[in-house]
Amino acid sequence: MTFMRPKTVRGENSILRTKPIGRPWVALRSIAYATLFLALWTFAALVCRPLDKLIPPRIPDGLVTPGVVLVLAGIGLVLAAVTFFLFRGRGTPAIFDPPQKFVPCGPYRFVRNPMYWGYVIMLLGLGLCLPSVSIVLFAMVAFLSIHTFVVLAEEPGLRKRFGQEYEDYCRAVPRWIPCFSRQRLRA
Repeated sequence: MTFMRPKTVRGENSILRTKPIGRPWVALRSIAYATLFLALWTFAALVCRPLDKLIPPRIPDGLVTPGVVLVLAGIGLVLAAVTFFLFRGRGTPAIFDPPQKFVPCGPYRFVRNPMYWGYVIMLLGLGLCLPSVSIVLFAMVAFLSIHTFVVLAEEPGLRKRFGQEYEDYCRAVPRWIPCFSRQRLRA
């Protein structure tokens, strides 16, 4: 059962058009998926925390404030990316409930995977806040796992789904290292 089934209505001059119903449902699903994803990554990171006793290096004191800034920046980046998926892509960030349109704008103009960056930045910030070497190491492992998923599964699916538009986007926008050129800032 889907909440996004279009409803056919009579428009001007008796032309049938489809009226999307359920944008609030898409918004709710987007928020739920992003929150669930953040919560799962956070839970997994916290499960690693007892390993700090076994890892000799320590995170220096006094990094709580930068950690909080990173956590908030990561969450903000995730929210920005979800917002563009919702309003421009007309869908959710979940691979099993994807947007209907390609989204090369907003934070996606600078880097192809801003939502994943947001998750990793949030985890790094959490590692600094708590001070936990195991959470910082977990963030690195999470990044490597995400990279593997993006390269082996997500990008091939996007190439198949959006074709040449996605190929051109991949040539213009880097996968992981943001590019803040003047041209992109004006767009």
